[in-house]
Amino acid sequence: MKDIAAASRLSQASRGKLPGMTYLLALCQAINLTAAVVSVTIAALAGDMLAPNHAWATVPYGVQFAAVAVFTYPAASFMRRHGRKKAFLLGAMFLIAAGVIGYDATTRHGFLQLIAAHGMLGIYVAFANFYRFAAVDGLAQPMRPKAVSLVVAGGLVAAISGPLLSIGLKDVGGFATFSLCYASFVLLGLITIALVVFWRPIDSPPTAIQSVDSPNVATSRIAPAIVASASSYLIMNLLMVQASLLMESMCVSFNASSLAIQGHVIAMFAPSFVTGAILVRVGHRNCLLAGYLLLACAAALGILAVSLWAMVAGLILLGVGWNFGYVGGGALLACTVTDRNRHRTQGINDSIIAICATAGAFLPAVLQTLIGWRNTNLLCLALCAIAGAFTWVCMREAPARNAEALPS
Repeated sequence: MKDIAAASRLSQASRGKLPGMTYLLALCQAINLTAAVVSVTIAALAGDMLAPNHAWATVPYGVQFAAVAVFTYPAASFMRRHGRKKAFLLGAMFLIAAGVIGYDATTRHGFLQLIAAHGMLGIYVAFANFYRFAAVDGLAQPMRPKAVSLVVAGGLVAAISGPLLSIGLKDVGGFATFSLCYASFVLLGLITIALVVFWRPIDSPPTAIQSVDSPNVATSRIAPAIVASASSYLIMNLLMVQASLLMESMCVSFNASSLAIQGHVIAMFAPSFVTGAILVRVGHRNCLLAGYLLLACAAALGILAVSLWAMVAGLILLGVGWNFGYVGGGALLACTVTDRNRHRTQGINDSIIAICATAGAFLPAVLQTLIGWRNTNLLCLALCAIAGAFTWVCMREAPARNAEALPS
């Protein structure tokens, strides 16, 4: 049966079509990011409501990020031993557990339970972040960028559904504040299990489509792939979170700032519908460099102007730049790793991304206090220049080889 499924995938790839299973993973990713958006919307507020001291309000969300960083590599190891399907089912169980514990925490006013709930949510995210890599298993290299891009595009659903769930379920008569927001994780987990049950993975890609790169060529791709995804996440979080803080200090209304952030989130995921085609057209290196350029433009705008319009424009540039860097880096990694080293390399990649994302979430308030908005943008501009130069140096040696995996 696996041989038949593999042959079907290869046939679809030869016609330029993605397998139907890829769309199931895109839906799973939409659920993953919906839970993440709900979490970022309510975590600090629920924490402040239940914490013994205001200073502890962000501890649950911090624990969630720490759990993602700690459990990402173990999740990859579990996949290597037991397969992606069992791993994703296990991850969905942690999402359900987060919902049950979070509901109980808000009902019984238990702060430690709330911390545990966000820890469970972080473990779920550590597993769910591998959906984009699962989509390329068994696919020919020309189709891998499109598969990664499509799965990441699931975040566009989250940009709309996450805020709607948070607002609609925050205060419902007869239930504690935020309790139904956490209860929604149970439903999302059950839907995820149903989708994964129907998903048919191919854990062993056919030999014909495995990478045949030499170690030197592979290294020249893996390093810039990891740097692109991780640095894009770091820069995006630094500027997005600090922009929220700055808009608050500028007395921008909550509705206006919320719309600005929602526009940024849409800009992060909407390009995914075409990022795969762009990768096929211009190649990995040029896509990554374009991402750095867009991130640099967002930072430059933050240096030149401090106003609401400049912040909104910068956030949109930031979102598109993140998409090119994150999707481009993931696609480059997917086209480079072999079946033998994919779980280990993907685990290292996502662990580094999680660490950078965590730093990007915790540092903005500190940087705003110590160096201010303009200097933070200057720092991000320097990071873009360094990462872009690193990508250029690593991938200039064999540009033709780097483009071999993609049709012109």
